Amino acid sequence: MKKILSSLPVRLIIGVVIGIIIGLGSADLWIGGTDVGGTIMQVVLTLKNLLGSLINFCVPLIIIGFIAPSITRLRSNASRMLVLALALAYTSSVCAALMSMGAGYAIIPGLSIQSAAEGLRKAPELLFNLDIAPVMSVMSALVFSVLVGLAATWTRAKVITQVLEEFQRVVLAVVSRVVIPILPFFIAGTFCGLAYEGSITRQLPVFLIVILIVMVGHYLWLAVLYLLAGLYSGEKPWEVLRHYGPAYLTAVGTMSSAATLAVALEGARKSKVLRRDMVDFGIPLFANIHLCGSVLTEVFFVMTVSKVLYGELPSLPTMILFCFLLGVFAVGAPGVPGGTVMASLGLIISVVGFDNDGTGLMMTIFALQDSFGTACNITGDGALTLMLTGYAKKHNIQEAPGNPLA
Repeated sequence: MKKILSSLPVRLIIGVVIGIIIGLGSADLWIGGTDVGGTIMQVVLTLKNLLGSLINFCVPLIIIGFIAPSITRLRSNASRMLVLALALAYTSSVCAALMSMGAGYAIIPGLSIQSAAEGLRKAPELLFNLDIAPVMSVMSALVFSVLVGLAATWTRAKVITQVLEEFQRVVLAVVSRVVIPILPFFIAGTFCGLAYEGSITRQLPVFLIVILIVMVGHYLWLAVLYLLAGLYSGEKPWEVLRHYGPAYLTAVGTMSSAATLAVALEGARKSKVLRRDMVDFGIPLFANIHLCGSVLTEVFFVMTVSKVLYGELPSLPTMILFCFLLGVFAVGAPGVPGGTVMASLGLIISVVGFDNDGTGLMMTIFALQDSFGTACNITGDGALTLMLTGYAKKHNIQEAPGNPLA
């Protein structure tokens, strides 16, 4: 039981349930002529606003902590294969995002979604507003991360590289010991407010439908990747895909690309059509930079949440910009539960324009299906590794024992 309760999705579900119960119970709760429900909501929403401000403060730190060290790690003697791997991962993520965006514009308007702003109860004023300002803007953090990471690679700056690695461990500790533990409380406050206003009872069935739609999108994109990999390499993609069952199930259970890496490597090495050196090089690299399933999910969810909370879908130019930048953020996202949405939280705020309610709702529904997004990421790595194998074969890159690409 303790292990189950320590699971992030379980804690989020508990937070959602408790938040909805408190929100519904506080609606029109008057005792002796006093609006007790309003007072309860003031306390809850004030705490939620404080937690949201703390999360927003951590966003630039998360961007720097994951993007910059990821760039410095990409030094390799096999620069040609490295550039190809990066291009494949980025292209797969962006194309998956664009496919999801197209599906969003086609499907979401047909869903029974009413704007949360229509005919809802007004939330009470906060007791106080403590704004914790981030150390820098989101875009400043992104540009800083890219420039520092590239410069450290160009100059082979060992000290800066070590500092960035150390800083990533510090930020990861902040994420795992501060941000993740407060998420259930922040999300409970978000759903408490939505329930109090009256929107959650109308929109819950929509989110369940959206999760199922996204899962179908995962399988469609995997089919596209393996079909293209088979056509390019001239090999049977099933000979790779059939070994990914254990890795897929492990990813569903752990919600972590990092935790699934060993199982994915073992499965990929069993394939007769994948070169061993390409497996040893590609699988660990793609586990950190190829997040097609998570990106596909995030794009569709962003559009759904925008429609629910703000009454309209983001504009097409906004979504196109979001998709291309999201591919960059995905490269530096940590291979831990919720890593993609955490790394791109600032992007959701700055590009799409979400407030605390929007980001809270995004993190909740993303986490509820994160296991399947991770499974899609991991399984898609096999297709990209098959493409690397095909490239090496077409360009007469000799296979060497061990891992010559490291």
